[in-house]
Amino acid sequence: MFAQADADAGATPRDDAIRLLARREYSRAELASRLAAKGHAPAAIGECLDALEAQGLQSDARFAESFLRSRILRGQGPLKIRQALSQRGIERELVRSAFSEQEGQGGVDWFALACETLARRFSGPGDTPRERARRERFLAGRGFDFEQVRHALDHAWDSAADLD
Repeated sequence: MFAQADADAGATPRDDAIRLLARREYSRAELASRLAAKGHAPAAIGECLDALEAQGLQSDARFAESFLRSRILRGQGPLKIRQALSQRGIERELVRSAFSEQEGQGGVDWFALACETLARRFSGPGDTPRERARRERFLAGRGFDFEQVRHALDHAWDSAADLD
């Protein structure tokens, strides 16, 4: 434990950034924040991040694509994903590009994803308005828009009924 603390004490911003990037992709803003928290100088952080980007070791575009794929697999909708990317310092153009890239690769059917997510969580559409509202809130909280929520409420259990 002490050896790790000693190693971190003399670490350069690049060493710390590489250590972080070895685990997963980070946005530039996330890396800057993490490096600043470790006590590195802002000028050194900027130089380090510029060098990492030039070497292809850090890329906001690659981060956005990876993040988008992982959140789709979690059953999150486009509104929540866009907001999360924005919070992580990804520019709107890169977000737009990541979404269009995903759609170009066979795409994401947000309506089908909303249905799948809802059916995974709930066994049916609900008998009362209160139960139905609970399902609506669940999907809205997951980042699906009004049309996707309505579609999912009407069709999430269609395929299950067809299999019976």
